[in-house]
Amino acid sequence: MGPFSRWAVFNPKKAVGIWLLLMVSIFGLAFAFKGDYNDSFQLPNTESTTAQALLQDKFVGFEGGKDAAQATIVFGVDKGKISSTSNEKQIDAVLAEIKKNPSAIDVQSPFAAPAGQDATAASQQAPAAGDAAADPSGTAGAFLAPVSPDGKVARATVTLRAVDQKVDAADVKSLLATVKDANSATLSVGAAGNVIDFAQSDTPPTEGLGVLVALIIMALMFGSVVAAGLPIVTALFGLSAGLTTVTLFTRFADIPNFATILASLIGLGVGIDYSLFVINRFKTAVDAGREPRAAAIEAVNTSGRAVLFAATTVIVALAGLFILRVNFINGLALASMLTVLTVMLSALWLLPALLSWLGRKSFALKLPWARNVKQHPRGTLFARYGEALQRRPKLLAIGALLVMLVIAIPTLSLQQGFTDNGGKKEGTPQRIGYDLLSEGFGPGINGPFVVVAELPKPGDLSGAAELAKAIQGTQDVAGASNPIPNDTKDPSKATAAIISVYPDSSPQAKATTDLLTTLRDETIPKATADNGVKAYVGGAKATVVDFGTVLTDALPLFLLAVIGLGILALTVLFRSLLVPVIGALASLLSYGAALGVAVSVFQWGWAKDLIGLESTGPIAPFIAPFLFAILFGLSMDYQVFLVSRMQEEWTHTKDNHRSIRRGLAGSGRVVAAAATIMAAVFLGFVFGDADTKLFGLSLAVAVLLDAFVVRLVLIPALMTLFGDANWWLPGWLDRILPHLAVEVDDEEFEREAALIEDVPDADDESVGAKV
Repeated sequence: MGPFSRWAVFNPKKAVGIWLLLMVSIFGLAFAFKGDYNDSFQLPNTESTTAQALLQDKFVGFEGGKDAAQATIVFGVDKGKISSTSNEKQIDAVLAEIKKNPSAIDVQSPFAAPAGQDATAASQQAPAAGDAAADPSGTAGAFLAPVSPDGKVARATVTLRAVDQKVDAADVKSLLATVKDANSATLSVGAAGNVIDFAQSDTPPTEGLGVLVALIIMALMFGSVVAAGLPIVTALFGLSAGLTTVTLFTRFADIPNFATILASLIGLGVGIDYSLFVINRFKTAVDAGREPRAAAIEAVNTSGRAVLFAATTVIVALAGLFILRVNFINGLALASMLTVLTVMLSALWLLPALLSWLGRKSFALKLPWARNVKQHPRGTLFARYGEALQRRPKLLAIGALLVMLVIAIPTLSLQQGFTDNGGKKEGTPQRIGYDLLSEGFGPGINGPFVVVAELPKPGDLSGAAELAKAIQGTQDVAGASNPIPNDTKDPSKATAAIISVYPDSSPQAKATTDLLTTLRDETIPKATADNGVKAYVGGAKATVVDFGTVLTDALPLFLLAVIGLGILALTVLFRSLLVPVIGALASLLSYGAALGVAVSVFQWGWAKDLIGLESTGPIAPFIAPFLFAILFGLSMDYQVFLVSRMQEEWTHTKDNHRSIRRGLAGSGRVVAAAATIMAAVFLGFVFGDADTKLFGLSLAVAVLLDAFVVRLVLIPALMTLFGDANWWLPGWLDRILPHLAVEVDDEEFEREAALIEDVPDADDESVGAKV
């Protein structure tokens, strides 16, 4: 990027014009060729994925099929029977209103189905094979019946039209509104089903709060409205280009809707930080007396190269997520990588051009607290801090380590999974539906397993019937249906069948996980050993368990790739072995802190009301690896910004103590400001949905801890203790590694050194600096 950045400085008007032309081109291409966002969740080579694929292929109209989706409307009474004349009239009125919904294909009343059959079975009139014909519900009568055994709860099935596995969100919200309005003093009405949950995840985040805080911090730093606004303007231009590029890539890749929110969160934060780092170096050079164009060249040759390296590290860390081979995570990673790339380009192309074009007007509209440049005989605040740190490095290193470890303690209680409606806020349709189903039919009704059986030959349901009987007799199974064939009009042509399995325990219970293992490893293999049936267990709980297995298998390679490449990159940059290892391993502390915060708030419920969190529960499996990739990249950003200044001093002075102090004096202030800004941007997202809140809060806390505790305390304290060993690199390794100068070359350094030497350095024990 160096030549492009320098060209932009010398040709600012052309550079800005080309940037705007590129943006217009991207917008045009995205409008013309955009695809659809895809929220599908598929795991590679897992049994739950196979089961889901068979459902979509062979069972049109079944929940999970490709042409329709189902929602359950649940009715309950405290007194009397749900089937009383007055209650039935109220229920019929509610269902009649739901039938008017544009997406409603079929509405099956609980009172229209024959006793012992659920609405789906009744509508399909599914015949059973062999002994199953006498009782098509098998031992799952209490679960499959539309009315609970105590007569107080009833459920209706609503089949909704799905296009490409999506139901119109507005229609789902209209259905929910109908359900909510139907509640009365005598009748409770709730709803259940994945289609309803998915339609509730579009609460927009409020990035404006973070941008406002960023503007205030930079106004305090630069004392100028223009200088404070430039990083935000360039970051927003880069973010817009990135999100538009993501829209274009939906035509070529599976990118979920949530990716745009996550990409905005990451892109806005790093975009402002990258621009801040460049403009801060520009201001330092201008304050030291350099002409604006020369100052812009110095900024891109120094901070610009550090930004390039830092952004590349973030992109590489995100690219490591592809090792997990999960399409949902791949889509999130791709969107985030594209956005980081575009905000980096805006910081290294658009911003240098604007700085060159505006010149000294970059600091126009000065604010009342703006002050003239002055010298500090005893050094700036961070210079004096560096001196104090080097007096007690052991104490500060131990203290910083203990702080991070204590905050990370809740990570030991991390429970991964997808939250169910049992954690929703009381009074919501989903929570009412969950509670009514549990009370009327038992906890297993809210998390059934779906066994999809491929028949040995068309119409041969005997083996599937044997399998159903074996499952019904399995310990901890509360009930299981007899097989329902995929061709109910002509069962002789059926090629597959479904068996619904209801556990004794709730979806989040360990006993449910153990039952899944029993079904897969014992019950199904024994029951299908001689009849040619191939059966696969799917369902939400099965997907969560399989996801954990996929992550466990891929985690060692993922960590090795991300951390290993990070250490290698920092080794090339700093010409050191020890500093990269310390920096990379220290990022694990920040990751532990992020998970600790996530568990404390989103799993345990600490202070959840402060961020408007309605429900608590397990942490979604994709969040842990994604948090690691993001935080590792951001941690390496601050490592580069801070240590690159130290490495520049070491290259020319060979004085470790002085290099650390000068690094803190030169970059400590901007690292602290950048971390505060990024945390503010992240906190602006806590007003989104649950997953957005989790990312926003966890990343905000982790970034603050990483910058103020790890990078500004632990790292310089350890580097002080290690002395000259920080910069040791074997000769043979030095010869084979490429040389990458992040800071100025020798000739440029001599010019910069003259400016640095103007700053008093009393007895080499305090570092002066200009501000």
